[in-house]
Amino acid sequence: MDGGNEQRVDIKICFKAGLSATETLVLVQKAYGNEALNRSNLFGWYSRFRDGRELVEDDERGDRPKSTRTEVNIAAVGYLVKNDRRIATRMIAEYLNIHKTVVLRGFGKGKVVCKSCSTLLVT
Repeated sequence: MDGGNEQRVDIKICFKAGLSATETLVLVQKAYGNEALNRSNLFGWYSRFRDGRELVEDDERGDRPKSTRTEVNIAAVGYLVKNDRRIATRMIAEYLNIHKTVVLRGFGKGKVVCKSCSTLLVT
């Protein structure tokens, strides 16, 4: 059991013991110090237990990829920039079928950084 689940179990115990969310927050902060859940997360879990939730594990998430910055995409960006150093991020995004902001955030901004991308990715 990781630290997050352990704290959730403690929150659930405090809830079942009849402590308020604020009292639970104080106890969890004393027990875990800097590693304690923040106030909003603790109150969120307290609310879930009050609504009848029994599980302390996170809900399942969608099957979306965690990142579009994969080795394949990095290699593709390197290839595109190597062949056309003036290629726009919009064109890279269209070719790789990803959003252009992902290209901007993942590989830099604009044509100037694409030139530096080629030296970083193709070397």
